[in-house]
Amino acid sequence: MDILNKEYVSTEAVSKLKHDFDTALPYRHIVMDNFLSEEVALQAYENFPGVQELKTHWKGLNENKLEGSDFGVFHPVFSQIKESFTSPEFYKWVSGVTGIDEVFITDDHMGSGIHQGTNGSFLDVHIDFNIHHIKNVHRRLNLLIYLEKNWKDEYGGALEMWNADMSNCDKMVLPMFNRCVIFETSEISYHGYSKITIPEDVTRKSFFAYFYTNERDGAVGYHDTVFKARPTESKSKKVKTAVKENLKNTAKATLKKLGVKF
Repeated sequence: MDILNKEYVSTEAVSKLKHDFDTALPYRHIVMDNFLSEEVALQAYENFPGVQELKTHWKGLNENKLEGSDFGVFHPVFSQIKESFTSPEFYKWVSGVTGIDEVFITDDHMGSGIHQGTNGSFLDVHIDFNIHHIKNVHRRLNLLIYLEKNWKDEYGGALEMWNADMSNCDKMVLPMFNRCVIFETSEISYHGYSKITIPEDVTRKSFFAYFYTNERDGAVGYHDTVFKARPTESKSKKVKTAVKENLKNTAKATLKKLGVKF
């Protein structure tokens, strides 16, 4: 917990954050500026892995971004953040803020890592996979910390939070330096970001951590990420997205039922 801004760790602060989380719309979330200590946040920015160091590149109809979880080759500050976030103290803090008990982060690429977006990067609106397809634990929360120090409003790239029927974007959160967002993942937590326009020396940088629980009341059957086209997008993209997502989720649900790893 030493890496956190001290203003977020007191009993009074946790109580206020819990209230803000519970009352937020369109789904439960909180936004916290200056989340990490200034020293840790600056180290993470200055030592953020280059594009060539990230092995996973998601590029297709609904996304264009880079991802990496190989902490062994990253600067030690990223392992420091990961170790802090996987500590019993931090789990207790997250549970206190969100009311979701017994949370944990899996020790794999579906637990924590970094995202990066170059010019033209985007992530269409979606809900996340709901169950870890190998460990069979339930995804409950996303934590994102933005780490680009020179971000400007005109670059775009705000985290969009959409309402349950995808008719309106109810909130937008710009990816400003050392800003943290924690939100509940559910069947209505639609989120994403539009295509960014940025200079060559800037990228959309973030650290992510996904929290799970062993059980979940009212859990639905397994599904993978489900993308949906925005209401303003072309009819062609709406059709292509719907067909692709139906085929993908049907195939992955079948593989999981058969016990096939993917």
